[in-house]
Amino acid sequence: MELLPADQDTESAEAVSSQRISKIPTALNRKQSKLIVHFDLNNTLQLFDTVTRQGPRSALSSFLTTVTWGQINQEGKWEWMSLEPSLNPPCDGAVSYYSQFGKLLDFTDTADGSLFKKIFTDHLQQMEWTDPHNDLLSVTGEDGKEYHRILPAFFELIDCLLSQNREFAIVFRTFGADLSRALKTTEVTLSGQHPQYQHLQMKHLPLTMVPGKIRCNKKDVVLTLGSERISIKSDPKALYHYFSSLEGIVGFQDHFDWWARNSFSSHGGKPFWIDPSETGIQHIFIDDNIRLNDAESIICAQMFVDGGSETRIVPTAELEDVCLVRTDLLKAIHDRNYFIKCVEQCEENYNNYTALL
Repeated sequence: MELLPADQDTESAEAVSSQRISKIPTALNRKQSKLIVHFDLNNTLQLFDTVTRQGPRSALSSFLTTVTWGQINQEGKWEWMSLEPSLNPPCDGAVSYYSQFGKLLDFTDTADGSLFKKIFTDHLQQMEWTDPHNDLLSVTGEDGKEYHRILPAFFELIDCLLSQNREFAIVFRTFGADLSRALKTTEVTLSGQHPQYQHLQMKHLPLTMVPGKIRCNKKDVVLTLGSERISIKSDPKALYHYFSSLEGIVGFQDHFDWWARNSFSSHGGKPFWIDPSETGIQHIFIDDNIRLNDAESIICAQMFVDGGSETRIVPTAELEDVCLVRTDLLKAIHDRNYFIKCVEQCEENYNNYTALL
């Protein structure tokens, strides 16, 4: 599928107005698979973290510690291996600043982090809310300035999918307690109250305002939403079928305590199912805490084998940019087409992946 013009590259995206990008074309995907896109909130769709109580400045600063790379040299001093932030190490032996020193909320104000100050300042500025104050659409930062509550790139994805008449669902998946506010922000935007997305009020998209919960134990995973209660105990595919049947936007709070009890590994992470035998649907999970090292990752990815109810745990590396996307927060801020490109890449890679199974 081609959601973007073939000749629209990164340089053209950089030249786009901070208010609106050029209109997304309406060429339809030939395959027309239904998309279920699971989204984390903190540091994926929001430049703040309610769990750790980080505002926009702190959240961006701490994120930079996870994408900047160096090592301790023979003199026992920190030495940068690259001055270009990246999700993965630029070379053998490089470790993230975070893994060495932890997430510093004032990283770019330190001697080590000062080299990334311009990147920090430029991206923070791109997130500034320049329209009249709105508690649902903007958030006040530590510096007193207003910032977008939800990244514009998210609404660009919704706009694109609606314009292309795609069948899809968006599922918020967070450990935090910010679901209600995120759903309300989305509701306000879809009602035409967002100054930059007033045209979205002309497009109907179902929105479930009541947040649900997902709870896990050794024998079961249970989803509740209002009066609904769905368990995989008697039907291993029950939650997969539930998510696959969704339309529009809905949100669930995942089970943080279960993740913590499993040493913050993928084994206790947010449950996520895929079924390659079902060719008319694709599930994608986008989260900033996805890691190639499953001992540190946040998604418990499970694949149904041969279309049956038996599952196998899938290593994160096997599904990277196929069904699992680690959020590059800098790109998501800088390029309003970022999530569109993520979905486009996953669709292409998923077709290739399933063809080899």
